[in-house]
Amino acid sequence: MKCLSVCQPFAELIISNKKTIELRSWNTKFRGEFFVHSPIKVLVDECERLGMGTDLITGAIVGTAEIFDVKRYSSDEELMADARQHMAGAPESYRYGFCLRGAKRLDVPIPSRGMIGFYDVNLPGRNDIIADIIDEEQRYGLIGHH
Repeated sequence: MKCLSVCQPFAELIISNKKTIELRSWNTKFRGEFFVHSPIKVLVDECERLGMGTDLITGAIVGTAEIFDVKRYSSDEELMADARQHMAGAPESYRYGFCLRGAKRLDVPIPSRGMIGFYDVNLPGRNDIIADIIDEEQRYGLIGHH
């Protein structure tokens, strides 16, 4: 599956379904579900601007989202018209907005190194891991509910 590294706090905003446009200076033809990776770097100034703490998960795959379209911004006015969706403070160098939907947080972040751009991630036994997590959640849900 494809993966995209997004610095915190923006990775958190994506998997919380608060950020629905991810700005980039480059375009992509990719459409579909991808992993959201949070690299080690936390943009402290952006956390402060957005009123968020800096105690965020880093160095891990933290969720999934789907790219269903890409917007091309021809002017700063067009870019700023979507400010509520992309939440960027100084977006002047970005000309493409990856339109996102269906973001989901992973219950258990997967430690991982990031890369630049979209990259392939092969998680051996991913279905087994997810099945184990679901089974464990169901077992905990049954405790005290006999």
